[in-house]
Amino acid sequence: MKEKFKQISLINEFEADNTPVVCLGMTFKNEEQRKEYFREELRKKLPELKKIEGFPIGEDEDIIALSDPPYYTACPNPWLNDFIKGNSERLKDDQSPFILDVSEGKTDPYYMVHSYHTKVPYKAIMHYILHYTKPGDVIYDGFCGSGMAGIAAYLCESTDEIIQLGYRIENEKIYDQEDNFVSEVGQRKALLSDLSPLATHIASQLNYDFDREEFKKFMLTEIDKLENDLGWMFETTYQGQKAKINYVIWSENFICQSCAHEINFWSVAIERDEKKVKDKFSCPNCGVLTSKSELTRAMETKFIPELNIYSETSKFTPNVINLIYQGKRTEKEVDDKDIEVLKKIEDYRMKYKVPTNPIPSGDEIGRLKNNGVYYVDQLLTDRNNIILCELKNRIKKTKYSKEALFIITAAINNLTQLYRWRANGKGGIISGTYYLPSTPQENNPFNQLRRKVEDFLKIEFKNYPRNTLVSTNSITKLPVENNSVDYIFTDPPFGANLMYSELNLIWETWIGVLTDNDTEAIVNKSQNKNTSKYYELLNKGFKEYFRILKPNGWITVEFSNSKASIWNAIQEAIQKAGFIIANVSALDKKQGSFKAVTTTTAVKQDLVISAYKPFEENIQKMHEQTNTPESAWTFVNQHLEKLPVFLGSKGEASVIAERTPRILFDRMIAYHVQNGLPVPISSAEFQVGVAQRFPMRDGMAFLESQVAEYDKKRILVKEFTQMNLFVSDETSAIEWIRQQLMKKPQTRQDLHPQFMKEIQHIAKHEKLPELDDLLTQNFLRYEGDESVPDQIVSYLHRNYKDLRGLTKDDEKLKEKAMNRWYVPDPNKQADLEKLREKTLLREFESYLEELGTHKKKLKQFRTEAIRAGFKKAWGEKDYQKIVDVGDRLPESVIQEDDKLLMYYDNAQVRVEM
Repeated sequence: MKEKFKQISLINEFEADNTPVVCLGMTFKNEEQRKEYFREELRKKLPELKKIEGFPIGEDEDIIALSDPPYYTACPNPWLNDFIKGNSERLKDDQSPFILDVSEGKTDPYYMVHSYHTKVPYKAIMHYILHYTKPGDVIYDGFCGSGMAGIAAYLCESTDEIIQLGYRIENEKIYDQEDNFVSEVGQRKALLSDLSPLATHIASQLNYDFDREEFKKFMLTEIDKLENDLGWMFETTYQGQKAKINYVIWSENFICQSCAHEINFWSVAIERDEKKVKDKFSCPNCGVLTSKSELTRAMETKFIPELNIYSETSKFTPNVINLIYQGKRTEKEVDDKDIEVLKKIEDYRMKYKVPTNPIPSGDEIGRLKNNGVYYVDQLLTDRNNIILCELKNRIKKTKYSKEALFIITAAINNLTQLYRWRANGKGGIISGTYYLPSTPQENNPFNQLRRKVEDFLKIEFKNYPRNTLVSTNSITKLPVENNSVDYIFTDPPFGANLMYSELNLIWETWIGVLTDNDTEAIVNKSQNKNTSKYYELLNKGFKEYFRILKPNGWITVEFSNSKASIWNAIQEAIQKAGFIIANVSALDKKQGSFKAVTTTTAVKQDLVISAYKPFEENIQKMHEQTNTPESAWTFVNQHLEKLPVFLGSKGEASVIAERTPRILFDRMIAYHVQNGLPVPISSAEFQVGVAQRFPMRDGMAFLESQVAEYDKKRILVKEFTQMNLFVSDETSAIEWIRQQLMKKPQTRQDLHPQFMKEIQHIAKHEKLPELDDLLTQNFLRYEGDESVPDQIVSYLHRNYKDLRGLTKDDEKLKEKAMNRWYVPDPNKQADLEKLREKTLLREFESYLEELGTHKKKLKQFRTEAIRAGFKKAWGEKDYQKIVDVGDRLPESVIQEDDKLLMYYDNAQVRVEM
């Protein structure tokens, strides 16, 4: 297999100093010659590259020094297309969305070596890559973060890794636990990009190998030399002897509001024996009982040499030193000699030009200014600034400068004052935020650096050629050719969850290149980016994804956010770009499995969105069939082909939500509206058409070519589970009733008690009809004036011995069936849909009349009626009506309802044209 793969590999490097190196079809005398050639080429290309959106902030030489072209550039990578030239046109056929718990693998060395804000474990990504691609295919991740997708693509060559995932390998072919063929063993090519130079710096280091033993020797030698020269900064005297400091616990000082006495927080609030921090404590001067929130910060003035200015910051004093004495850990209080050392270090600091940047205004980072922290260097103590700066200066011109810089960035977070001492002994940094604690723990940098070297070397690189390129660029403009990528896995920013460019500032200050955050897709008040701007930037990115992905290719979007408005923004961005969503799955953290999602309330869980790029011929066909029912059926045919045929194992099966007529109808409408096409068919007509055109099983539609496979597997199933539902509106309430009646026909009295429990989470604005109205408008009731319907007969025969064998017209059977509600067959369902639509449109008209009499927003309404009204107005091209009504709905309702948002956004575009 390795020989087979090397034939398609474009990069085949050898690390020996005098061994010829082949890179992108060119041969170099050695590795140094390769590096020098591509550095010069990058230098020539920089003027043009600077015109590309997302070019980072930094000096040319800093960008070149950080880069390792063509494998990694700290700017847009001009060699991405050269890398993928000659890629096979063949895609894996008959793909359906893959559903997986993405929680595995968070303790492996790749995951632990360098912190980053979000990481999908590479082992989880491997499942997706194996499912959607074959060896040699090109995958892309434009929000690559620390580069886990590249690692996953690389390790698809490792039989050991694949077997650990639970697969079986036979003759280089991979089979799952059900003995279904999955793929073949073999590395995939990976293109990784991110807007953040810090992210791509990490990704580049985790995605290529080097002489590890030589690097270890080099790095530990440099750290030893550094400690030999500057180790005195982390020494103390204990029982008359020198001892090495592990860490120092500092304390913030406050001013008593009662007597203006300065209070050392550590001395009054910490109870170490009981391992707790007191909420209330007494002022040691006046005795008044107070708390931290009632005090004001003590401030002191410090000089910043790099800027030649003085700055007033929160006052911290060192209290306790944790040290090593005679091979054992112990502690001592800071004494006068320790203070003398700190004063000496403060003078020594004047010799160094430490990397720094101003603290910008920001949603997260801005709070540092409350502590008087206005520059990055203020987040490290003088001695940690000196030691890291000296190390950076020493490694700058060496062979392993990039790897050594990686060790510095891996260690630096634990060396800032953001590192918090905790009474329970579990110190650390609060991830995703800037919080300067009142008890920062100053760690020994020599220890931290050595630990990160060991962590780095725990990664077991395989002896395979690397096929990963890393680029620093915006997702809104990808330097990649059309239709050239086989598969996309991406983990985009989640609204306001994380402020990446703010959180990366310390790291990026030390690597010397900063993020240009103009196109950073986040919700951030300081950057004037609301949900609409977030959606706009995401949509640009997904349009680029759509452009570079091959027709029939898949994109997997991993997503986690608790706000429905953010979920709708990302779903809207995906669909507006041209993708068709085939599955949205949510991780059930209790069960450790994914369930189908049918409502936006599911965003309280981690989601995985699977979507595909349709064939151009199908897109063209639908445009030619505009305003005819055939446009709908062209969509449904291609969509059914992309959906899984069967979900389940070990005697259990689940409903495939995307195959149900209601979800198919929603997807069909969404595609037509997002692509500016008229909706070609009504819900009633669609219900009848689905049943007439496609074989139906368990309420799901199949192609003729699929139904035999489903029937074969269905026979072996003992239990059949419905979709998990969270009832939050009328649609989900109807679906909940449908599920109950699919299990068994029931009376209104049977349904009512449980229904009342299920609707406790209905939104305040939702005018939910009574259960009787929902039943009447959507289902049928047997009233004894005709033969008993098949659905009820089947249920009664299964569950009542005395009724078995009785015919539809037997009085005893009729009596037992009386007043039971059931799910109608498609033809009768179509009649109900027509009646329901009329009712909803009457309700919508009443809202129009209400809005005509006053200018207030609607406070309570039937969302289904608004949806029906918008759909009708869209069909009539009355876009202004949609905008007018949408403007009078609460903004949160529009943002949190995917269907209303779809009509409203698209109508706004057409009104403004």
